[in-house]
Amino acid sequence: MANSPQPRVIFLDAVGTLFGVAGSVGAVYADLAQHHGIEADPAALNQAFFKAFRAAPEMAFPGSDPAAVPEQEYRWWRVIAQQTFSSAGVLDRFVDFDSFFADLYAYFATAAPWELYPDVPPALDRWRRRGITLGVISNFDTRLYQVLEELNLATYFSSVTLSSEAGAAKPDPLIFATALQKHRCDASQAWHIGDSKTDDFEGAKAAGLHGILVKRPVSGQP
Repeated sequence: MANSPQPRVIFLDAVGTLFGVAGSVGAVYADLAQHHGIEADPAALNQAFFKAFRAAPEMAFPGSDPAAVPEQEYRWWRVIAQQTFSSAGVLDRFVDFDSFFADLYAYFATAAPWELYPDVPPALDRWRRRGITLGVISNFDTRLYQVLEELNLATYFSSVTLSSEAGAAKPDPLIFATALQKHRCDASQAWHIGDSKTDDFEGAKAAGLHGILVKRPVSGQP
């Protein structure tokens, strides 16, 4: 890669590439549930979460009114949370699951549950010094804008392209094309870095970008 020409734009995935869940999703879910008077096993919740998350449809809402997207995202995640606690056998213990989920959803828009990978700021600084434009391409939701602010990452990125807003999720070439269009950049002049072989590495390559796969600790998206 040292001999590769410098790209005009480097895109990065967000969760699992720039930052990950501190600890585990199950532990965070269990901790917040405890604040609502519910005792649940973190390991069971973690396993149930990943089962529900992997079975969920893509977070993309083609043809939707942009103003309706945040509510669609909220409902998308509520189904996963409800399935998680149902599979763990504790859903019926909640007096007010809607109130709990509102707190859970808001919590993941803050810096608190996230761990910024230590190699990220130096890499972003290095690329910025070289005059490379940076962007994010993510299958996460619009809370990402606030999370990037909270983790002091927002100023690095000239664009953020989300599956929920683009109407297509990685590895669909459309989301990569949408991001490239924001920079008026040809695919051959761009890199995409991410932790998913299918979504990031193979998706980028299929869309004509130079794909780079990074390996991170196993993490999840809430």
